Amino acid sequence: MPARERLPALNAEAVPMADPAVSAALAADADGALRLLREGALTVHGRVADASNAVLYCTATLDGVTAPCVYKPVAGERPLWDFPDGTLAGREVASYEVSAATGWALIPPTVLREGPHGAGMVQLWVEPDPEAPELLDLQDPAGAEPGWLPIIRAEVGEGRTALLVHRDDDRLRRLALLDAVLNNADRKGGHWIAAADGRLYGIDHGVTFAVPGKLRTLLWGWAEQPVPEDALDVLGGLAETLDGALAERLRPHLTEAELQATRGRVAELRRTGRHPLPSPDWPSIPWPPV
Repeated sequence: MPARERLPALNAEAVPMADPAVSAALAADADGALRLLREGALTVHGRVADASNAVLYCTATLDGVTAPCVYKPVAGERPLWDFPDGTLAGREVASYEVSAATGWALIPPTVLREGPHGAGMVQLWVEPDPEAPELLDLQDPAGAEPGWLPIIRAEVGEGRTALLVHRDDDRLRRLALLDAVLNNADRKGGHWIAAADGRLYGIDHGVTFAVPGKLRTLLWGWAEQPVPEDALDVLGGLAETLDGALAERLRPHLTEAELQATRGRVAELRRTGRHPLPSPDWPSIPWPPV
């Protein structure tokens, strides 16, 4: 039976929650966090109730250090029509590996390991900074305010519309490029976390690396704009390692066709030097968007 059906919903008041500053420091220490996640004893505290797959809030403990983490057992994955069964956990790990290879560190440390409910993805929990400014907003439909980029006009009730916008933020821009490489089909507004040290982390990367184009995101504000030169340099380095060490780390999680398609997406970004446009053949905005 899937873990989501066996476990009670998480009672946040009854479990240890992360301090934003401490969790940010742990996430920034990738080597230490990966060792903790791979080797630490996992204690399951409950199920995150609203997730479509089994998402279990846990703590990992090793050598006197305890940190909250998320555990997504393969046994709790719901079948999808467009992704092979039992592959979402591996895609999350592959997404982390690509993020780490860019040097941008846009995904929290993530591993695949055995847990109390079988093999699954385990990812460090990053507690959001409650003082961080909002990265999404609804503004006057006539146009975005300075420092913001338009996404789409949205109905807000009683026949009224507003412009959904995101900040013109370099961290978001890098995340948009990473999503284009990963072919991320689910970049919702709730799928990024602003950490207490100023870093931004993307989460929920189970529906990535499909061969056909499936990019679905809220980060369309840079569509068709030139990719910054420093980001093109990063993509060049990524192309090299996708033919070498990174490819070997991805092969346990992806098919050869998916790996080749990833190389193709990197090559296309470098060839055009521009952020991609939404596809006319695939919904461009995830639902629900936040």
